[in-house]
Amino acid sequence: MTATGTTLVIGATGTTGRRTAAGLIAAGRRVRAASRGAGRLPGAEPVRFDWYDPAGHGAVLDGVERVYLVPPVGDPDPAAVMLPFLHQARAAGVHRAVLLSSSAIAEGGPGVGVVHRALPGLFDQWAVLRPSWFMQNFTGAHPHARSIREDGVILTATGTGRVGFVDADDIAAVAVHALTDDRAPDTDLVLTGPEALGHDDIAAVITEVTGRPVVHRRLTHEQMRDRLAASMPLEFAELLAGLDLAIARGAEERTTDTVRRLTGRLPSDFRAVVERELGRSGR
Repeated sequence: MTATGTTLVIGATGTTGRRTAAGLIAAGRRVRAASRGAGRLPGAEPVRFDWYDPAGHGAVLDGVERVYLVPPVGDPDPAAVMLPFLHQARAAGVHRAVLLSSSAIAEGGPGVGVVHRALPGLFDQWAVLRPSWFMQNFTGAHPHARSIREDGVILTATGTGRVGFVDADDIAAVAVHALTDDRAPDTDLVLTGPEALGHDDIAAVITEVTGRPVVHRRLTHEQMRDRLAASMPLEFAELLAGLDLAIARGAEERTTDTVRRLTGRLPSDFRAVVERELGRSGR
């Protein structure tokens, strides 16, 4: 089978990557599923990919026309490894790139914002997805989900700030459209759910749906930074704690119609996601 027309999905075993790969396969697209473990996804070609191992990048890009980009997790300067790869991708014939960024990081901002700024100059067709915080942070493998399961608590420095949390299924649906539509969006897309919720609201919904008491415990910015720094570089911990502080100041209290506009369906609300992914099994 020739690789012509292949879409490369980086992070294909991750939260949005596996959903995006599955959506592309369902749409009849040829998918190369790239991950550090080269985990298998039915209907996709598995390949091992490591942002920090450029020796293997040429083979991964062979025959690829489109790429879904998930930055390296926990790296405060992803541009250092991503930009050389993107230059190589362009030279290899990739003509459309869709980048996963964040609603909290604008073009030219810290971290992946540098990659966002570079993308339009590298590819004729492109999009930057800027989702709000994932609803799956409370149901999957995120530290919030673990603290909910283990201690019945959500720890943040967000205070009473509200966030338009978004379902990863909706992010992936937008990614599939951005990768497959006749015309690429050629812009950045802020993705949210249908309402802005505080972490007190999140705790209340999880309590109601699962039957297990969950509370939101408010930390100071410094307490949050120090807690995060126990498991990641201080620079990245400072960045994440700063994002919590921005939420507390109202930076994420917004909703957009992007999911409905691009996919034709309404975005999922948080209660529906908790019922789907936790239900009473969360007790």
